[in-house]
Amino acid sequence: MNIVVIPARGGSKRIPRKNIKNFCGRPMIAWAISKARESGLFERVIVTTDDQEIAEVANAWGAETPFLRPKELADDLTPTVPVIAHAVGSCLELGWIAEQVCCIYPCVPFLQVGDLIAALDLAQAQDADFVYPVTEYAHPIQRAMHQLPGGKMQFLNPEFELTRTQDLDKAYHDAGQFYWGKASAWLAHKKMHTDGLGLSIPNWRVVDIDSADDWRRAELIFNAMASA
Repeated sequence: MNIVVIPARGGSKRIPRKNIKNFCGRPMIAWAISKARESGLFERVIVTTDDQEIAEVANAWGAETPFLRPKELADDLTPTVPVIAHAVGSCLELGWIAEQVCCIYPCVPFLQVGDLIAALDLAQAQDADFVYPVTEYAHPIQRAMHQLPGGKMQFLNPEFELTRTQDLDKAYHDAGQFYWGKASAWLAHKKMHTDGLGLSIPNWRVVDIDSADDWRRAELIFNAMASA
């Protein structure tokens, strides 16, 4: 059995009620639920939350909320792995034995079904503990700078100041959308990044929505894509 777990706590501070705030005509979490259901990959689509209103919205859009997340796993500092491990364990208690468990974050309006399929194929082909999407940095990180008092700029790695950008190794970051993982790997609390493989996706459809500006930019991109 494959299941998907969408972790959606109720205490978002930078964008209050972010997970159920309206985004282009739907509650934000509805986009994640809809893509999971559309993919046909999952026997169960589960939302783990500590918030009754989020649970009700999730149910309305076709997800299950068979358990509430404990408060100690719903604060600002709780990492993803313990949350998904708790969900996998709770599913086992219900008699739902999963082999592959996909964590999909709730704020992913640019999630693509094709990426979910490709990542699962890669996980199975390589017998990987985890697979998740990554994307290339827009500019080589070796030429990153910081600003000193007064405005003077300084390279973090001065040895690359005169290196052509095309001669520098590519660098990638987590796209922050989803993580396929073996149920056993989640339960063992393995590190999903260093114990996983990366699936490269284009950076034009990777938007981290953490602020009001991020939200507005995501709306503009989403609407532009919808009308293209």
